Amino acid sequence: MINNLFERDLIIERIQNKLPFIFQIAEIDSSRAGRIGMEVGSLRERILIALLVHEFGIENIDTEIPITTPEIDVIAFDNPLSIKTITGKRLVGVKLIWTVDRDNVLEFAENYTPTCDILIAHINWGGMGGLYLIPLQIQVDLMDRIGRNQYLKLPKPGTNPRGVELSTASVRTLVHNEQSLGIPIRWGRREINYNPYDRWLDYWEEDD
Repeated sequence: MINNLFERDLIIERIQNKLPFIFQIAEIDSSRAGRIGMEVGSLRERILIALLVHEFGIENIDTEIPITTPEIDVIAFDNPLSIKTITGKRLVGVKLIWTVDRDNVLEFAENYTPTCDILIAHINWGGMGGLYLIPLQIQVDLMDRIGRNQYLKLPKPGTNPRGVELSTASVRTLVHNEQSLGIPIRWGRREINYNPYDRWLDYWEEDD
């Protein structure tokens, strides 16, 4: 089961050692003129899905999830999973839905109910972060306890809506819940001799 990621010493050590390096590569792949593009989020998601496939086998990981499926990014051992990443010193809110339509925002917030576990990577370059697994039940329990208006963060009226977030307070409460699982990670950068164009050049240079 996916809990093994957080309970087996060899897997924990591999994640602590490799994830910062691989995420650093993803940032280089997504950068142009020193700025990281939005596509880095999709790359990070694929990296974490690849971790699940590596550890548990492709037969136990369903990666063929339609891009329009809300929340669910992968299914591990028949258990749907949402993948989120947070960058910065502190845990902050994460987007549950991206939309610029105010009516869609309000409809989503009114009808939202957590549907799956969440895998959160907290990236804090030069400091400590982690990888966390948030079980579905504690999400449901928290929303029932504090109410959806506190559990979710909606854009302010009159502003350009960018979607609905799981609030910062909710993220922090969920991560620190005793039923959540976590791996502490020190996010150190390495000196990397890597050119994101090299692999594509290799394909062009191959004989037809």
